[in-house]
Amino acid sequence: MNLAWRVQALALSLVFLTNNVWASENAEHANTDLVRQAFTNWQQGKGTVFDLLAPDAIWTVAGSSPVSTVYNSKTDLMERAVRPISARLATPISPTVRSIIAEDDVVVVLWNGKATALDQRPYNNTYLWHMTFKDGRVTEVTAFLDTYVLDDLLRRVKPVQQ
Repeated sequence: MNLAWRVQALALSLVFLTNNVWASENAEHANTDLVRQAFTNWQQGKGTVFDLLAPDAIWTVAGSSPVSTVYNSKTDLMERAVRPISARLATPISPTVRSIIAEDDVVVVLWNGKATALDQRPYNNTYLWHMTFKDGRVTEVTAFLDTYVLDDLLRRVKPVQQ
């Protein structure tokens, strides 16, 4: 291969590499912006981060506690986890984001949640959600939290029928 062909091949390789890095960085920023806006909306009572979930999203609560399990869809998560928790709260959970980190199609958010339970005791927890995105939707989440605090709420407070 002569020098001109080698230079041209190298230039094309750099263009493709640069485009892939640029596309990856754009996806990271777009996904981070979606998460940041979803938390802002949640703080303002205009929705939640759950609005970003794809219908077939897989949600895993890490650990080996009574509340640790895998939810096989958004509907499954909402019915078996979110609604039972919300039914025990006098106020909605108010989130405060501590940090958001993104790499490729993954966004990790560390946040605090505060609410008041129906028995007027505080429900305060710290969460770390590892979220995988595809086409602007969350397809998989692994949630880390103080499962003892959540399990205590679920055992201590009788739910209101919703």
